[in-house]
Amino acid sequence: MQGSLSGRAQAAMSEVLEGRRRGPFSFLVFAGPAVVASVAYMDPGNYATNIQAGAGYGYTLLWVVLMANLIAMLFQGLSAKLGIVTGRNLAELSRENLPRPLVWVMWAVSEVAAMATDLAEFLGGAIGLSLLTGMPLLWGMGVTALVTYGILMFEGRGFRPMELIIGALVGVIGICYLIEVWIAPIAWGEAATGLVTPQIPDATALTIAVGIIGATVMPHAIYLHSGLTQHRATTHSDDQKRRVLHFSNIEVVVALAVAGMVNIAMVMMAASAFHAGNPEVAEIETAYHTLTPLLGSAAAGVFLVSLIASGISSSVVGTMSGQMVMQGFLHFQVPLWVRRAVTMVPAFAVVLAGVNATDALVLSQVVLSIALPVPMLALIHFIGNRRVMGDFVARPLTRVAATLGAVLVLALNFILLGAFFGVPIPFLDT
Repeated sequence: MQGSLSGRAQAAMSEVLEGRRRGPFSFLVFAGPAVVASVAYMDPGNYATNIQAGAGYGYTLLWVVLMANLIAMLFQGLSAKLGIVTGRNLAELSRENLPRPLVWVMWAVSEVAAMATDLAEFLGGAIGLSLLTGMPLLWGMGVTALVTYGILMFEGRGFRPMELIIGALVGVIGICYLIEVWIAPIAWGEAATGLVTPQIPDATALTIAVGIIGATVMPHAIYLHSGLTQHRATTHSDDQKRRVLHFSNIEVVVALAVAGMVNIAMVMMAASAFHAGNPEVAEIETAYHTLTPLLGSAAAGVFLVSLIASGISSSVVGTMSGQMVMQGFLHFQVPLWVRRAVTMVPAFAVVLAGVNATDALVLSQVVLSIALPVPMLALIHFIGNRRVMGDFVARPLTRVAATLGAVLVLALNFILLGAFFGVPIPFLDT
């Protein structure tokens, strides 16, 4: 791999760590893992909740998106730190340190979450292709599967080509929403107020807010980030590890800030286009058809391009995560095409059964809500364990912040699950 893109990247990292390469942009050679993980925060599952928030409540729920993004930054930073310090990913550490029955349960839950993740991502890409080209939804899923598999073939060439491909797709999503914000007449004053003024107008708004936060911290992204950093930069001392951690934290903040801005832009676009005259817009298909007469075909087309890029990139990243989880928990690896086929079968089954695509997206988020406690609690346990982390054990304040973030996310997920299954929740009935 020495002469490859990945080999050259690792050589450049060594030069920076050894002080032979300097400059204000030297940290860029370490960039990549957080960009890949950030895709989880811009996947098709976010599109529906952001559209509902903007269409129904204008700019009011923007503060929820901001808060969710800050929690995501914390957990992604901790996941990256775990991989850098220990040289193990979260699944491997769980297998090596936790009781075997618990490990089997964690693996089983993670596999279900992988299927739910694929359901949302495949449907998102397929919906975009279907609306853009007019092809049937099932054909769109087939095309999404082929493109995803083609991109995954680059994984055999090392980490750098995949990071560049995913980074390019993230760039497409970001540019698309920059264009959307430029086209849509945003009320910037109201948007600024919505970002810094916490308020929940009614029970429906609370449900949407719960959905936004519940879908933000994704189970597979927590596993994945620790794996992306574990063997990437070779360190020979604690000082070098600290430098890598410093660069990693910079990348996490930048990459997740971009993901947060994309989500904020989604809400602002929906608020500008739909809130005044079409607050009932709640589905991706409806949003597309409504955008055309309101903002023009260019805005609608850009929206679909971003959705397709989101579906393809998040599907690739989801497969990478699933492979990592299986190998970490079981020390067992299956061929990539088998891994790809197993997790996408439920998505095809849902479409063949004629289930509404948006309803399927919502159901997938409920399943992810059930799976979410597993990696969050495991990560908090390990980053606070001195036997695992050594001198890099998380500070008490960091552990408290992570615990509070986890409690908030998990509590809101339980509210979402309760509302979904019809459990009476007093403050949701007002």
